[in-house]
Amino acid sequence: MKILLLVSLLVLLSQPLLSHSIRCNPQDKKVLLEIKQHFNNPYHLTSWDPATDCCYWYIVKCDRKTNRIAQFHLVYANISGQIPASIGDLPYLEYLTIHQITNLTGTIPPSITNLTNLLYLTISNTNISGPIPSFFSQMKSLKYLDLSFNNFSGEIPKSLPQLRNLTGLRLDRNQLTGYIPDSFGGFAPGFQYLDLSHNRLSGMVPRSLGDLNFTTLELERNGLNGDVSFLFGKDKTIQNADFSRNMLEFNLSNVEIPAGLRYLDLNHNRITGRLPEGLTALNFVNVSYNRLCGRIPVGGSLQELGYTSYFHNRCLCGAPLPDCK
Repeated sequence: MKILLLVSLLVLLSQPLLSHSIRCNPQDKKVLLEIKQHFNNPYHLTSWDPATDCCYWYIVKCDRKTNRIAQFHLVYANISGQIPASIGDLPYLEYLTIHQITNLTGTIPPSITNLTNLLYLTISNTNISGPIPSFFSQMKSLKYLDLSFNNFSGEIPKSLPQLRNLTGLRLDRNQLTGYIPDSFGGFAPGFQYLDLSHNRLSGMVPRSLGDLNFTTLELERNGLNGDVSFLFGKDKTIQNADFSRNMLEFNLSNVEIPAGLRYLDLNHNRITGRLPEGLTALNFVNVSYNRLCGRIPVGGSLQELGYTSYFHNRCLCGAPLPDCK
């Protein structure tokens, strides 16, 4: 009787192990092992043991329903080489992150467009170079694309607004040149976040961007010129705007400050006029190194920010600068 109970207990205990062992999709496991081999079996991927379930391997995660690899997050790894083409053979991927791998070089493989279910793509803080591929416009499911802190060069692809589900785009801290494409005004209504800062972009900011309702727009540290006042207005939803360290020229006097704007950085430009009263609602303002005149409005945080937010203008005055004469 005891032997029978022992056998029954062993059978029951084995059931979870059996179901656990078959959770990993064999094709996904094959692809992951190819990726591991491509990177010369790095220490970071030690847990990728062929004898174990790939759904429990480090940096990847399986979908609970399909048991297919749905997330791949390779970050802060001592890995060198290029992104393997086989990354495109994980068709159920929804999240792909490759971040802070400075020895990663080369270009982005076209096979990445095979990831038709991909929602969030981050390839940042690497030494990947070359132009930003125009084939990104084929990845229609993308909601967020981050290609910041790399060595991309050349012009920004005009086709990116074809990503109708995109809500955010980061191309900052690269070596991009040329103009901001006029087509960027054609992003879908849900598009809210754009960061093109710390590049070598030139020319005027396209007026088509005024058709969008951003929450965050960062264009600082480029060579942009002209007017950006059309990006403001009482009906705009923008909350954070940084246009600092460009060559922008426009009159700030009659700009309507959006009700939700909380952060505005315009330092190191060629902006004229006076400061509008609406700035008193902001938490942060920097208009230093421009050509502004008149009294600094009183209220909100404007006097608490310190003189460095206002100095090096033509004739701004009033606290925290010296009194007006």
